[in-house]
Amino acid sequence: MEIAPGLHAVNLRGARGFAVCEREITLIDAGLSGSRRRLERYLAGIGRSMTDLRRIVCTHAHPDHIGGAREMTVGTDAEVLLHPADIDGLRVGLREAWSERDRSKLLAFFTRGPHAATPVHNGDVVPALGGLEVIHTPGHTPGSICLYGARDRILFTGDMLQVLRGRVTFASRFFSADMPQARASVAGLSERDVQTIAFAHYPAWTDDANAALARLARRAEAMAARA
Repeated sequence: MEIAPGLHAVNLRGARGFAVCEREITLIDAGLSGSRRRLERYLAGIGRSMTDLRRIVCTHAHPDHIGGAREMTVGTDAEVLLHPADIDGLRVGLREAWSERDRSKLLAFFTRGPHAATPVHNGDVVPALGGLEVIHTPGHTPGSICLYGARDRILFTGDMLQVLRGRVTFASRFFSADMPQARASVAGLSERDVQTIAFAHYPAWTDDANAALARLARRAEAMAARA
């Protein structure tokens, strides 16, 4: 589904990806392993192909966002972009994850990552949609990032935000590595002028997105003060 000129929401396995279809194609999040066929079918339907895929930006290294990246790079020139904190996290060994009984590390151990990943850092700009600013928002995972497109006033949040009971709220506590840090990261998002919030698992939010982000930032500050 085209949600803005050249920007397509694609239902992959386990999550929604966003294909920016310009001269080159940039994919934001890659779904679970097995998602390549779904992306191929979608691109064929709009007259494009996997050979146009130049980069895959993964908002974080959970299986439903990075699992399909490896297969999507086969036979293409696409590179996978990921924050270095999550690149490091994918190297965790079973002994370390099991001995610490760390849910996030166990998940990382069982995640099938790409063959190689190029690190992206806070403040980097991905050449798509007029320039997508990388915002490091640790907490859901150590290397979680959001992407902000100033031209279209759109914010891609991965799983840093979710929608519950009709309201934008913080990331899932169960799946987050550091919930206080995840809440604190919202402050950086509220500093941008946002018209549309694009989620991986929910419909896009366009109902006064700036107010929703500001409200979350105030909640995070209040919760930190009480801690």
